[in-house]
Amino acid sequence: MSKKAEIEVEGKKVPVSNLEKVLYPEAGFTKGQVIDYYIRIAPVLLPHLKNRPITLKRYPDGVEGFFFYEKQCPPHRPAWVKTTEVSSRRHSGKIDYCMINDLPALIWAANLADLELHTFLHCAPAIGRPTAVAFDLDPGPPVDIVLCCQVGVWLKTILDEIGLQCFAKTSGSKGLQLFVPLNTATTYDKTKAFAHALAERLEREHPDEVVSRMQKALRKGKVLIDWSQNDEHKTTISVYSLRAKERPTVSTPVTWQEVEMAVKNGDGSQLIFDSVAALDRVEKHGDLFAPVLTLKQRLPNLRG
Repeated sequence: MSKKAEIEVEGKKVPVSNLEKVLYPEAGFTKGQVIDYYIRIAPVLLPHLKNRPITLKRYPDGVEGFFFYEKQCPPHRPAWVKTTEVSSRRHSGKIDYCMINDLPALIWAANLADLELHTFLHCAPAIGRPTAVAFDLDPGPPVDIVLCCQVGVWLKTILDEIGLQCFAKTSGSKGLQLFVPLNTATTYDKTKAFAHALAERLEREHPDEVVSRMQKALRKGKVLIDWSQNDEHKTTISVYSLRAKERPTVSTPVTWQEVEMAVKNGDGSQLIFDSVAALDRVEKHGDLFAPVLTLKQRLPNLRG
């Protein structure tokens, strides 16, 4: 097989190369298999990427090698890869972020060994308007996703009380993430304050299990509710993205029944999904995260 090739997708010629290169050594998972996964998952993944600025996280030598984040969309990108201009926080000027709006762009990014897809919570051009609130539940050693699930259930109970639906997904790593769809006019100041207030409330109610402050020294044996993700300058791993772990695990939507079962059984192993399992779940359940794109909700006014 030639190391360089070109495939035609939706009328566009997409360059691909080194398809036999192993990017996940422990699993023997190749670049060709990465591209194949993203092609197969594209029908449910692409709606979650559409018009969202994206930071590329590239692993040219595989998950055990050097990696780098790429905010500025590469100048060698094909003309059909759309970009959006965003002000740089640290430097004067602008950053042209890539947008992965179609299958050719997704394959192009995967061919760059962009294993992980990190998106913002807003869509262009409304870059100051988040479409959801995100709670990133991050376990401090030695606890694992089971305690994240318990914290997620506590968080869902509060959200239920104030009439807000939320949806859970694994991070594809060690944690769990909750998304509260909004899809209505709001600001990051409001969503961040809301997330922060709920995180602090849970920390008060469950001080032995929950921490809302960011210092790493406070996280041991607890779950950090990372409310700070609700920021126009921060990205979160996209649903259905691969993760650069030993095996090609995926950030995968889960049902609340599955979350509660993990708590009941004290076993989070059923919440670890690789690329094959993620595709199987989509075949069986469709996109469990679809409501995050369409459900319209408004944040309540916070008091106190």
